Amino acid sequence: MAGQSKRATRQPDITVRRAWDKELKPFNSQITLAEYDPEWLGYTTETERMRRVLGPRALQVEHIGSTSIPGLVAKPIIDILLVVADSSDEPSYVPALEAAGYKLTIREPDWHQHRFFKGPDTDINLHVFTLGSTEVVRVLALRDWLRNNTSDRNLHAKAKRELAHQKWRYVQNYADAKSSVIEGIISGQLRQGEKSEHLPIFVPIFVTMSTGKHVF
Repeated sequence: MAGQSKRATRQPDITVRRAWDKELKPFNSQITLAEYDPEWLGYTTETERMRRVLGPRALQVEHIGSTSIPGLVAKPIIDILLVVADSSDEPSYVPALEAAGYKLTIREPDWHQHRFFKGPDTDINLHVFTLGSTEVVRVLALRDWLRNNTSDRNLHAKAKRELAHQKWRYVQNYADAKSSVIEGIISGQLRQGEKSEHLPIFVPIFVTMSTGKHVF
């Protein structure tokens, strides 16, 4: 849907929880990044639990974000993508997730019907989208591109380190800066004429404003 990916249009429903409040408070600090940990890529506890809890309703479960990219520094929080038939149909999956301990913290009906949960016993970010959403395609394409393109992965890692050392008034400012870096990588590839079936759908980039950071 036209305009859905623009950050200005995203108005999360904070009546679910007051989780959005923390993003409005000044951060005034540097960002702490961790060196890549091979255990991140082998993280299966949450994916197995979601498949067990939802069964066939979990159409796709993927590890996304910086922790899913071997060699990339990251905030040590696992981001997981859950694809369901219709993320706006909360009765079909939310009660089951909540019964398993997941907490629905943010609802974004005007942004691809995005739903955001925190994990029951581990600090994870769970993003729920509808099957066929362009955001699902974008985030997986970007993940796969950075996994397979060493130069762009190194460029992104360098930029993340430099940005993390700066002092940020709000965590979201850091997220915005990372988005610019990613878009620069994509634009550079397009200008150079390097072809990939994934590149045209990268822009605009998947930005998780709800969690105060870009997932990559």
